[in-house]
Amino acid sequence: MNWSVRPDKRYRLALGSFVEEYNNKVQIVSLDEDTSDISAKSTFDHPYPTTKIMWIPDSKGVYTDLLATSGDYLRVWRAGEPETRLECVLNNNKNSDFCAPLTSFDWNEVDPNLIGTSSIDTTCTIWGLETGQTVGRVQVVTGHVKTQLIAHDKEVYDIAFSRAGGGRDMFASVGADGSVRMFDLRHLEHSTIIYEDPAHTPLLRLAWNKQDPNYLATVAMDACEVIILDVRVPCTPVARLNNHRACVNGIAWAPHSSCHICTAGDDHQALIWDIQQMPRAIEDPILAYTAAEGEINQIQWGATQPDWIAICYNKALEILRV
Repeated sequence: MNWSVRPDKRYRLALGSFVEEYNNKVQIVSLDEDTSDISAKSTFDHPYPTTKIMWIPDSKGVYTDLLATSGDYLRVWRAGEPETRLECVLNNNKNSDFCAPLTSFDWNEVDPNLIGTSSIDTTCTIWGLETGQTVGRVQVVTGHVKTQLIAHDKEVYDIAFSRAGGGRDMFASVGADGSVRMFDLRHLEHSTIIYEDPAHTPLLRLAWNKQDPNYLATVAMDACEVIILDVRVPCTPVARLNNHRACVNGIAWAPHSSCHICTAGDDHQALIWDIQQMPRAIEDPILAYTAAEGEINQIQWGATQPDWIAICYNKALEILRV
């Protein structure tokens, strides 16, 4: 699930189904700010569940209204009401029918023509998007591989661009080898290991602080805690957030503050933490919300409306006001 970024579509989200079969769906929904009702604007079929959904990070509303999904391949869609159209399917394994499923992707905020994907085949791929010639009255979007690199010793589970160094060229990834690695598109011959899990437990998610590019958060498989890292102090967590009573599924930094992060997990809880006092221990969250009906499987903190947090559990999407 993901919040739209466009200034004219602030209260819009896209969400993907999770059914363990081929036929899945993506739905675009919109929140009416006056009535607080959520209504569906568009629904389309998707092969396999989406492992991630993202709207184009277009805070000025100048690009085509696109969203992307990952699963067996990376797909780019043109949003419309009621019909959302597939623009392109990006597959960089040209030699066979076999595909290595994509676990995640990230869309570069500084250069929205760049998308990075992570795969179970140990690689990350950086794609370049082009808005090509006009067909009818519509410009067609296509993509090509800019670079593919072996990022980890095992499966790669998440990738995220950093805002450091101009915000275009630095990204990090996590994977089944239990490491967080940082890359620079200008110097891909080497990477920096920022953290390695002592027990080599797979790391499933990572998220960069939206205001201070020195900090990132990661979560290990089946772990009840979130680890906060400082890239200036590699391999030593600066904080551990461990109030969850079951495994953590999602992490989201505040879009407007460098010291707030929200975490959500199987204990039905979404917790907001203030990490200002790092490196002193952070004992308790400052806000807690309990989803009565189920395990929270993901969380998104809207960039255009920082007082709203969206969570998903079971078949429900809830929007919480902070």
